[in-house]
Amino acid sequence: MPSVAADPIRSDLNLGRADAALQKLNTVLAQNPADAEALNLRCRVYYQEELWDQALSDCQAAVQANPSSSAYHLWLGRAYGQKASHASLMSAYKLARKVAAEFQKAVQLDPRNASALADLGEFDVSAPSMVGGGIARAQKLLPQLEAIDAAAALNLQAKIAESQKNYPAAESSLRVAIAHSSDPSAAWMDLAGFYRRRGQMAQMVAAVHNGVSLDRHHGPALVDGAENLTEAHLDPQTAIHWLQQYLASAGQSEEAPAFAVRAKLAHLLADQGDSWGAQQQLAAAHAVASGYRVPGRGFSSVASR
Repeated sequence: MPSVAADPIRSDLNLGRADAALQKLNTVLAQNPADAEALNLRCRVYYQEELWDQALSDCQAAVQANPSSSAYHLWLGRAYGQKASHASLMSAYKLARKVAAEFQKAVQLDPRNASALADLGEFDVSAPSMVGGGIARAQKLLPQLEAIDAAAALNLQAKIAESQKNYPAAESSLRVAIAHSSDPSAAWMDLAGFYRRRGQMAQMVAAVHNGVSLDRHHGPALVDGAENLTEAHLDPQTAIHWLQQYLASAGQSEEAPAFAVRAKLAHLLADQGDSWGAQQQLAAAHAVASGYRVPGRGFSSVASR
């Protein structure tokens, strides 16, 4: 797919305009059903909408159309991972092997694909050896990842240490990662998540505020900060403000699609007694992503009208 066609679709992807992106992609794929880039992009739209079967089907087709693409194997691995996380235990074990195989293939095809290395390392930390994971495997990736992205390597090192209950080492790695990161705001949010998991709420609050203060474009760090506060049941008004700032900004990203952020905002507004505001956010989400089903509290029936 030429960039003149792909660029508007990537813009839709970043701004969470799922329906608009799908309409464009369906037109492209009607003309060429084997367009690998269009298939990969449609997979990513479905991935945003949490439609795991559709995402998996398109990512598989993208890899089949262009098996030499590291990026396509990476996205297929991610789709398998999400499918596994929503499957039964037996199915999840089978899918986990496919996650490992796709991440490993992505790294094999492009040893400098830092995202693939980081995802493979995270999988290795969380998955047992019987499905292709294991701490030893993750540790072997560290030198390769460090040579490409020092901050990502430190983040993986922190995950390894945390899994081994070496919490001081995990905290230290995350703090050093901030200085090495090209996006310190995101690195602060990684540290905030660690503090939240450890129950260190004062440190978590300080970390999220540090991260937000460095995010001058009001990007995904604000969403991460709001999620950390929400998970900790702290300061909902600040969380609401950050989500509203993100939705009004030019810093929106594929990793935090606007329609999903609006769903998070609707939950927070409903908790504050603002049912009208919550309904407005759900309507706005449905207007751009009609296939998205808002999780929890019966909101899905509202969003799908």
